[in-house]
Amino acid sequence: MRYAFFDLDHTLLPFDTQALFCNFVLRRHPWRIVLHLWFIPFALGKAMGLVSTATTKRAFLSYLAGMKRAHLRRLARDFAHDCVDTWIYPELRAEILRHKHQNRKLVLNTASPDFYAHDIAEVLGFDHCIATQFKIGDEVPLRPPIIGSNNKREAKIAAMRQRLSGVAALSEEERFHCWSYSDSSADIPLLEFVGNRVLVHPSGSLRKHFPQGDVTVLTPSRPYWGKLGDMFAVVRQMLGLHRIRGPHA
Repeated sequence: MRYAFFDLDHTLLPFDTQALFCNFVLRRHPWRIVLHLWFIPFALGKAMGLVSTATTKRAFLSYLAGMKRAHLRRLARDFAHDCVDTWIYPELRAEILRHKHQNRKLVLNTASPDFYAHDIAEVLGFDHCIATQFKIGDEVPLRPPIIGSNNKREAKIAAMRQRLSGVAALSEEERFHCWSYSDSSADIPLLEFVGNRVLVHPSGSLRKHFPQGDVTVLTPSRPYWGKLGDMFAVVRQMLGLHRIRGPHA
């Protein structure tokens, strides 16, 4: 069995989906912006190296505090259809269709929260989704606890092997014929897991890690310019000021 593994944020889409989902929620529930006040100390702690990525991720979700699980599920489905499906890079959508045509199993493997990642995977036609799992309950707590570990770096490989028997059974030769897609050096383990590596607007450290002849590089058009443009987009999304639908709506 052959596989194609895809990262999500800045790989399939030009944005961080955590901020993009926040924008989607705030456009429907503007009052929730006040809940960001709980997140600010954690963001400052993260910037100073005092707070872990996982803790910061939990604190960021404070804008969902008190939301009923059923309503969160509806928002996640609407987000995947109305927002994500219109922002995906056309070049990456073409890659998804190519792998489906070539009978590869598609795996979305992301550090993003599972409560919307699975809907994204379904909308985009993936066979499996591996994401950071959060314990929600009947209502979203102020800082939703992570079940297991943050799905990042080597944890992505461990999670796939644990949850997908087909991936766990792959031989080294079979992995050589599989594909991985990412933009970030955090996904070096995912990229090295296979024989075919595709870098999407790769970071400097990621491009340096792999010899140019050892990878394919994709640079689809982005709706902003450079890191500053990306940061500005994140700020707008955290304030609910970004448009919901992308150019392919």
